[in-house]
Amino acid sequence: MGPPEWAGLVLLSVIWGASFFFYRVMVVELPPMTIVFGRLVIASVVLHIFLLATGNPLRMSLRTWGRFTALGTVNNVLPFTLIAYSEIRISAGVAALLIGCVPVFSALAAHMLTRDEKLTGNRILGVIFGLAGVAILIGKDALQGLASADFVGELICLSAAVIYALAGIYSRTFSDLPPLKVATGQVTMGTLVILPFMLAVDQPWALPAPSLPVWASLLTLAVAGTAFAYILFFRLIARIGAMNISLVTLIQPVSAAFLGWLFLSEGIGAKDFAGMVVIGLGLLCIDGRVLQRLRSGTARPL
Repeated sequence: MGPPEWAGLVLLSVIWGASFFFYRVMVVELPPMTIVFGRLVIASVVLHIFLLATGNPLRMSLRTWGRFTALGTVNNVLPFTLIAYSEIRISAGVAALLIGCVPVFSALAAHMLTRDEKLTGNRILGVIFGLAGVAILIGKDALQGLASADFVGELICLSAAVIYALAGIYSRTFSDLPPLKVATGQVTMGTLVILPFMLAVDQPWALPAPSLPVWASLLTLAVAGTAFAYILFFRLIARIGAMNISLVTLIQPVSAAFLGWLFLSEGIGAKDFAGMVVIGLGLLCIDGRVLQRLRSGTARPL
């Protein structure tokens, strides 16, 4: 990867890391489903406009729209909503750290659900490190029992990470379609899926008008953190590949923690930092390139 690719990767990491910060700002005034609906509906409009502007409108069969509905539910509606609920209880930085474990759960899910993605030695080591990092993050809260608000929030966020991992396995069945159209289709159908639940549970017409920072956070999350991020993601993955793009998971917790510290006075304690380091080691093992270079270095003759 050259400087432009690294710049794009860091930018994507900052954008997705900042999404946890924006959730934390919005859950103070808006219920989670309203936040997720707003994010999805605005992003879907922007993505459809982008496809129309590039002369590539989204025209699919009813069967494909049905598949988009399933993907939008497991890859957008459920994890977005769970993350928003979790951030009522935990900081943006901790939420980003836990979601950063998606590759760990993906390795386990791929081993159990696919034939060509079995656990190798470095992936097993990565899973062990990743789960150890999670244990460090939530260990103290787990000892306090289910009554701990932090522990409940961490479990909710971890469940979102598991759903993301399962969604990643399912998304492989869309390899026959252009990736940006898949992104647009799932966001569009995710909007329709969450709409009736949002109306029934949140009753947004009865809510007080959100403040300007909340509106700004919602627009930024939808336009930059969803629509633009998908466009950037798929352009980057075409240039640098899926393995390189996975480095996003290493960087985004840092940006989320920094924004939470800078604007929301959220602290990152020694336990959180230790968990971040151990999870990061796990992700590097799953990625495999660092271990491969170390092995090749030791294999060279003196």
